[in-house]
Amino acid sequence: MKIYIAARYDRRAEMAVVAGFLRAHGHQITSRWLDESHAMLDDEVAAMVDLADLEGADCLVSFTETPVERAPWAARGARHVEFGVALKSGKRLVVCGPRENIFHHLVKVEVVRNEDELVALLKRPAVSPTPGEL
Repeated sequence: MKIYIAARYDRRAEMAVVAGFLRAHGHQITSRWLDESHAMLDDEVAAMVDLADLEGADCLVSFTETPVERAPWAARGARHVEFGVALKSGKRLVVCGPRENIFHHLVKVEVVRNEDELVALLKRPAVSPTPGEL
C-alpha cells in the first residue's frame, strides 16, 4: 500500500524510522518531507510537494499527540490540512495516537495506538462506512 505519513515536522527523524518499519512490511512511503532535502525547499514549494505526495498515496497515517505533548512553537498544523485533503479525496485515514479533533471521530477514520497495531491494521481492508456516513 502507498502510505503518506503526516506528523509534526520536528518528529521527522522519528517518522523516518516509522517509514523504514512500514517499508519492511511491504508498504511504499510517499512522504518526501522525511528526506533531508525537503528542508531546503521554500514553504510554497514544500506545500506543493507534500500535496503531490499525498495525492500519490492510498492511505494517510496521521501521527497525533496528547495535548501535553504539544508545544506552542510546534503548532503549525500542516498535518491537519493534509488530513482534510485526504478526507476530501476519499483516501483511507488512520490516526496513530489519540484523536486530536472532531474529524478524527468520523466513522471511516481508523485509530491505532502504535506502529505494531498500524501494521496489523494495514493488512485488513479499510473501514467502509454505510452510505451517507464519512
